[in-house]
Amino acid sequence: MLDYGDVAALCTSEELHIQRTTREFLVREAAPHIRDWWDSGTWPGHLVPRMGALGLLGPTLPPAYGGSGASAAAYGFVMYELERIDSSLRSFASVQSALCMYPIFTFGSDEQKRRWLPELSAGRAIGCFGLTESDGGSDPVGNMRTHARRDGADFILTGSKMWITNGGIADVAVVWARDDAGVVRGFLIPRGAPGFQTRDIARKMSLRASVTSELALDDVRVPAADELPGAEGMKAPLACLTQARFGIVWGALGALEAVYSEALQFARSRTTFGRPIAARQLVQDKLVRMLGDHTRGLLLAWRLARLKDEGQLRHQQVSLAKRDNVAAALAAARAARDILGAGGITLDHGAIRHALNLESVSTYEGTHDIHTLIVGRDVTGQNALE
Repeated sequence: MLDYGDVAALCTSEELHIQRTTREFLVREAAPHIRDWWDSGTWPGHLVPRMGALGLLGPTLPPAYGGSGASAAAYGFVMYELERIDSSLRSFASVQSALCMYPIFTFGSDEQKRRWLPELSAGRAIGCFGLTESDGGSDPVGNMRTHARRDGADFILTGSKMWITNGGIADVAVVWARDDAGVVRGFLIPRGAPGFQTRDIARKMSLRASVTSELALDDVRVPAADELPGAEGMKAPLACLTQARFGIVWGALGALEAVYSEALQFARSRTTFGRPIAARQLVQDKLVRMLGDHTRGLLLAWRLARLKDEGQLRHQQVSLAKRDNVAAALAAARAARDILGAGGITLDHGAIRHALNLESVSTYEGTHDIHTLIVGRDVTGQNALE
């Protein structure tokens, strides 16, 4: 792992073992094939049970629910290694772990936990998170149109969700809707529920090895047993987003390592005017900027992980890190493409694929601008979001 600041010295042996094991698995099983999967728009679903068997899905959960009680940094290293290969793989695992397993574990009933968490952890079931709507954008809760109408002890859900990772392959969807009183509630909707349909979004030029879908809910009856009993109000889905953003803080650095390493290797071997381009000041400046951003970002990610384990992590801190690490990774991918020259626009190299993926990563789970305003509100006390 790229580690110019020796963050490894701050980590436990278990955390480093998880990082190495994850990398070895992905180098063997995913790296040789990712550009073809991305090019053809193929989701490598055969990897999911393998990921489950290695403990890469929901690793921070207690063993009783399929996890290993791993630290936040261990989880971060998993996200790092997945996105070093491709953002599509990290997106899948983020949704599975942070946006499906986390709300079930945090807000679900004992029966819901027993039913779903071991299956999701093992990769025998896949989950998705239905919050965003076509008109929601950066205000997914305030603009929520999906409605949950009471019918006796049950709810009847009507509406739609858009840009849902894993939607078309999910066995269970965590869906958020407003009830008659305007209160946001969470529901578990299994695949095949009457009135529940999905449609995959085509013609993507980003996250092409990932399944992105629309969820359509046409009078879907949700039994009382499938409502998340602890999820009432907007804080519940927002807490889930904080979990996912924490994973992105780490994942973006994996993509940054990938493009930096590729650009460095190319610069050492590419010769112009009798010298390798690595000897040129402008090329060195680009490489050092990448390295500096990665080093600062990894130190920040590690610190946030320790705060998370201590129960001291604030969502504004995650916003700052998501904002800065993704911006740094996207800038590095563009700079790497520049170093690679004309060949950098092809899938013979990874820079353009990572750059296109990171355009989505920069947008979802809160845009760069939204996170700027979240942190700005925190430090000034003035709300520029509304």
